[in-house]
Amino acid sequence: MRLATWNVNSVKQRIPRLLAWLDERQPDVVCLQETKLADDAFTALLGAELTARGYETALYGEVQWNGVAILSKVGIEDVVTGVAGAPGFPNPEARAVAATCGGIRVHALYVPNGREPDSDHYRYKLEWLQALKEVVANGPADQIVCGDMNIAPTDADVFDPRAFIGSTHVTPPERQALADLMAAKDLRDVVRDRWPDDVVYSYWDYRAGMFHQNLGMRIDLTLATPGVAERVKAAWIDRQARKGTGPSDHAPVMVDLDVAPDGDVGPMIPPPSAPRPRKRPATLPQNR
Repeated sequence: MRLATWNVNSVKQRIPRLLAWLDERQPDVVCLQETKLADDAFTALLGAELTARGYETALYGEVQWNGVAILSKVGIEDVVTGVAGAPGFPNPEARAVAATCGGIRVHALYVPNGREPDSDHYRYKLEWLQALKEVVANGPADQIVCGDMNIAPTDADVFDPRAFIGSTHVTPPERQALADLMAAKDLRDVVRDRWPDDVVYSYWDYRAGMFHQNLGMRIDLTLATPGVAERVKAAWIDRQARKGTGPSDHAPVMVDLDVAPDGDVGPMIPPPSAPRPRKRPATLPQNR
């Protein structure tokens, strides 16, 4: 089974890229973040295209912000939206959806950003993660917790720790909250497990040529319980999906269980996958 998680930063803006990427990489399960669409709008926009490709969907969206989704070719059962006991800001936000896909409980997450250390939104982030920890701790043995975690686990996961002093994503309380979440079910960071000493990023700011200089952060994570982690044959960042015109500022995180169709490639090296389909005429969105 190939699982991917990708913050697409607006499904509507990424349709040509998303559909071509699905055809090329052929993931069995896809967790999307920042869909920025209500559920009915998502279905109207992409439902037929996804059904034609064999995907079922579990959606939890909003009209303009946030939004998460799971696409699955291996079944979707026991769908739960939101995180039990989590606070809102001030109302519940569309930041989590979980479902059982191919026998694994999959959590697709868009963790609150935190905005500024010690702000109300920062405290909301920590409380939200605490509630998530309880849900995962009480979940089944086989789980994958993935998505845009908005936390770089260590200084090795940012291009220069000095550049982030005074910023969120790297503060000790956030990193401790992530560590507590992982400890609750012995979750393993499967990309870092596989590439412990390599430079691996999943997010690059649109500004100042950060992507082309590879000045990024690794804030999109795939965490797996031990039984699932033992099945990992490849784990990598699809950096190719961040290139070209109108990309998201995030790249997909890819994990292959049991079989690695493209081999055990490097942490950010794009493997061949399926041949790229012929491009359809389309006007791609511009970088914001």
